[in-house]
Amino acid sequence: MATEPSDGHAAATGEPIHVDGEEALESIVAENDVVLADFYADWCGPCQMLEPVVETLAEETEAAVAKVDVDANQMLANAYGVRGVPTLVLFADGEQVEEIVGVQGEDRLRSLIESYAN
Repeated sequence: MATEPSDGHAAATGEPIHVDGEEALESIVAENDVVLADFYADWCGPCQMLEPVVETLAEETEAAVAKVDVDANQMLANAYGVRGVPTLVLFADGEQVEEIVGVQGEDRLRSLIESYAN
């Protein structure tokens, strides 16, 4: 896995990026080819179950992973139509391409990311 940006885009950091506000998320989406945004809440049990999967995907895939606390970023969650947590929104080339609600398996998320990363 390349760690140097080869095409002018920022390389994924290898760990989730905590987002505060719409501008921060837009910046991450603009700077990375593929972004997985995890809309979560600290009180959400399924979100906690998904946390290790999201961290692994941040480390092992080309996607940048953004963590969005819906309690702290209600306007941002509303802007993306998040009605329940966890909600994962996948961006590719600056556009929202997928929205997945609920806990998902690592293999499904990895293959989804890879389908847009190539």
